[in-house]
Amino acid sequence: MGAGAGAGQGPFFLPSLLLLLLTGSPAPRPAAGQLRYAMPEELEHGAFVANLGEDLGLDVSTLSARRFRIVSRAGARQHLEVNLENGILFVNERIDREEVCEAGGTCLLHLQLLVESPLELYRVEVEVQDINDHAPTFPWQEYVLEVAESAVPGARFPLESAQDPDVGTNSVRTYQLSPNGFFSLEVQTRSDASKFAELVLERALDREQQRTHRLLLTALDGGVPERSGTAHILVTVLDANDNVPAFDQPSYGVSLPEDAPAGTLVIQLNATDLDEGSNGEIEYSFSGHAPPRVRDLFRVEPRSGQVLLKGPLDYERASLHELYVQAKDRGPSAVAVHCRVLVHLLDVNDNAPEVTLTSVSTPVLEDAPPGTVIAVISVLDRDSGENGRVSCEVSPDVPFELRSSFRNYYTLVTTEALDREAVPEYNVSITARDMGSPALLTRSTLTVPVSDVNDNAPRFLQPSYSVYVMENNAPGASICSVSASDPDCQQNAYLSYSIADGHIHGMPVSTYVSINSDSGHMYALRSLDYEQIRSFQIQVQAQDAGFPPLSANVTVHVFVLDQNDNTPVIVSPMPRNGSVATELVPRSAGPGYLVGTVSAVDADAGLNSRLSYQLLQATDFTLFSVAPDTGELRTLRSFLEQDATRQRLVVQVRDGGQPALSATVSILLSVVENMPQTLSDFSEFSLPPEASSSSPLTLYLLISLGSVSLTFLLAILILTTIRCRGERHSWRGRGCSPPHCCCCPRPGASSDGLKTSNLTVQLPTGTAPTACLDVPGGGPPGYCYKVCLSPESAQSDFMFLKPCSPPRNNEKDPGNLPAPGKRARPSQQLQVSKQIKQPNTDWLPPSMQRPALKRY
Repeated sequence: MGAGAGAGQGPFFLPSLLLLLLTGSPAPRPAAGQLRYAMPEELEHGAFVANLGEDLGLDVSTLSARRFRIVSRAGARQHLEVNLENGILFVNERIDREEVCEAGGTCLLHLQLLVESPLELYRVEVEVQDINDHAPTFPWQEYVLEVAESAVPGARFPLESAQDPDVGTNSVRTYQLSPNGFFSLEVQTRSDASKFAELVLERALDREQQRTHRLLLTALDGGVPERSGTAHILVTVLDANDNVPAFDQPSYGVSLPEDAPAGTLVIQLNATDLDEGSNGEIEYSFSGHAPPRVRDLFRVEPRSGQVLLKGPLDYERASLHELYVQAKDRGPSAVAVHCRVLVHLLDVNDNAPEVTLTSVSTPVLEDAPPGTVIAVISVLDRDSGENGRVSCEVSPDVPFELRSSFRNYYTLVTTEALDREAVPEYNVSITARDMGSPALLTRSTLTVPVSDVNDNAPRFLQPSYSVYVMENNAPGASICSVSASDPDCQQNAYLSYSIADGHIHGMPVSTYVSINSDSGHMYALRSLDYEQIRSFQIQVQAQDAGFPPLSANVTVHVFVLDQNDNTPVIVSPMPRNGSVATELVPRSAGPGYLVGTVSAVDADAGLNSRLSYQLLQATDFTLFSVAPDTGELRTLRSFLEQDATRQRLVVQVRDGGQPALSATVSILLSVVENMPQTLSDFSEFSLPPEASSSSPLTLYLLISLGSVSLTFLLAILILTTIRCRGERHSWRGRGCSPPHCCCCPRPGASSDGLKTSNLTVQLPTGTAPTACLDVPGGGPPGYCYKVCLSPESAQSDFMFLKPCSPPRNNEKDPGNLPAPGKRARPSQQLQVSKQIKQPNTDWLPPSMQRPALKRY
C-alpha cells in the first residue's frame, strides 16, 4: 500500500478524474450498509477511484496507525489499493472488464475494508464499466454460402455472427450488407440481446447467368466512437436440392446437474429431410458462431444428432449455456438449418465453505474483559441458494464465541475471563457448515496464546522454616536456603529474596544474616554464640518482578546449637593471693571426714555442662578421695604418725563434651592438732552460726570479752593508731588516703568502678586475721579487697579494709565460700554484678555446691 500511495497523486490522477466525470459515474452511495462506486475499465495504474477516507468518515491521519487496508482472499489479484496518506482508492493494476467478468451483465468488484483500534469492517462495491475497446470480429474472414438455384425468394440463410467482448451498447448493434440485386439482410435478436444476421433471397437465382455472388458483411457496435468488423461472403449457386432438413422444433430446453460426468447425454436432436439418397442424409454440427467455451464443454455426434457432455460444468461460473446446432444433408447444394438448445445447469452442493482469518489480534491478555475481539473471520461458499448459506460455530469447550457482523463475516470474541496459569494457549476449532444436502463443512483451527498478567503472588514451599546452626560457625557460611514459586511466567515469575527489617537483641537483623536475592541462600554474617543467643526469627520476603510487584513472607526460625567451647570454671576453692588454696585438716579426722567441696560451673549446655571430678595428683592417694559427681573431698582413712603434715592435692574438673574440656585446682592441706577458727578457702567470709553457738568455749570467750571490753578499750585504740601510722607510707604509695577503713584501686583504674561494684562484705566476730577476695566480674577489674584485723584478738569486732596486691597468674581471690562441712547463712552472701557468662543450669551441681553458684 505504501508503494501505491505515491502513484495515486501522479499524472494519471486528473485524467482519471475527468474520465469519471465524463462517463457520468454516480457519487458514492450507501447500499445496505456499504458504499458503491463506478469506474471505467482500462484505467492506468494510480488512477483515482474514490476518496474512502472522506466517504467513510475516517480520520485520514490515523489510517496508517490503524492499519487501514483491503482484505482479499489468498492468491486473489489486487486490482485496487488504498493510499494511507489521504485515504484515496486508486487503481493498482489495469483492469480488463472482459477478463475479470467473463459473463455478461454488471461487473462488480467486492472489497472488504478493515481498520483496527477499534476493529471495524466496511464493504465497498466498485462497478467496472465497459468501454468500447474491442471491435466486432467474425470467426472467418470469408464465408462460402452455397444456394440452390431452386431457392425461392424469401429464403433465409443464417450467417456467422460477429463476436464483440464488450457488453451493452458497446457490443454488436447491427449488421450491414453491401448493395446487390439478389440479397438483403435482416438482423435478428437472441434471448440474451445479442444480434445475428440472416441473408434473405430477394429474387430467384439463375446459375446459368451468374454462378457466384460476392457480398461484404459489416458488423457495427454501438460504442463511441463506433467500431466495426467485416467479412466476405461468397455465394455459390448450386443445382437444385430442393428440400432442406427440418428440426422437430426451433428451440430446445434441457436441465443438467453441474456434477454430470463427461459423456452424459444432454439431448437427442432429430431433423428430417424429404429428399432421398445423399440429399436426405443429415449431418449435425455446431453452428459457426458457437463460442469456444461451448465447444469445450459439449460435442455433437454428426450422424446421430446426440449432444454429449465433453468437459466439467460449473454452475458458479455459468448457470446457462446456449448451443446452436445445425443440420445439413449430404446432397449437392445442401442447405443448413439451425436450432437452439438451452442447457440450464442445476446447482449441486459441490463447494465446501472457505474460512479465511481476515485479522487476528493475538496474543490476548489473560485479564481481557469478556467481549474482546480476537479475530475477524470471513466465510465464503461458492454454491447458490441453500447450498451457499453457511453457518459458523466454535467448539463449546473454549471461552470464545462467534458474533455475526455482516453476512458471512464473524468476529471471534471472549466470553469469560481467561487464566493463563490454567490454560496458556487455546486451539479454537472453527466449523463452517452449509445448508446443502448432504451438508459440507470446513474446519479451521486458530491458535490463541494467552499472555501473562502478574496476578499471582509468590508462594513459599513451606509455611515456615526451622534452621539449626552450630555455634562458633564461620562468618559467611550458608545456613539454609528458602525457595518460593510463582505460577506466572517471564518477568512476572522472576523472584528476588530479601530480609525484612528487624532487630535481634537490639542489633539490626542485617548484621546477623544475609540472603542471596536470586537463589534464596542465607548466610551467617557473624559467628553465633549459644551462650549469648539461643534462637531468633527472621522474616524473609519473596517478591516478583511484575508490575505492580507481588510478594510473600515466611518466618525462618534459627536455633543455635551448643558446642563445647567453654572450659569449666572452678569457683571453690579459690587460691589466695595467687598461691594455691589452703585448708586445715584436724589430725583427729576419721575416714569420710569432709575436708571441703570443689565447686565449678560450665556455661555450656547439656552434656557439655555435665561436670565430673577426679583426683589428678596427691601426696598420698590412699589418704583422700574426690566424689566424681559432687566434688566432695573426703578422707579415706585416719591420719597416721608417719603421714606428712602438708598434703598437696590437684583436683581436675572435666565436662562431658566431645572433646572434653577441663580445669584443675591445687589444694594444700595442712594437718593440725587443733583446728583454729580461721577463714577457710572452702568457706564464706562469715562463719556459720553453729561455729559460735555450738562450742562452749566460744560462748565463754564472748562473755569474757564483753566483760573486759571496757578495760582493754583504750589499749586497743592506741594499738590501732600505731598500726595505721606504720602503714601510712604504703597507702600513700598506692594513691590511697589513710582512713580507718579503705579500699584502694589499682593504678589507672576508674574511680567509678568502686561506686558500681555492688560489693557488700559482712564480717562477724571470729574471722581470720587476714583474707583477700577478688570477685570475678563484680566491679571493675583490678580491685582487691583485703580484710585487716587486730592481731591481739581473733574475735575482735573491729574491721579494717586494706589494699592488697593484685592476683597473679590469672588466679582469682577466694570467694565467699562456706567452710568445710558447713553452710553459710543467707545473710552472709557476697553480691557481685553479673558481667561474665552465666553458668548453664542444664546441669546443676548438688545442693552442697549451690551456695557457690549463687554468686554468679
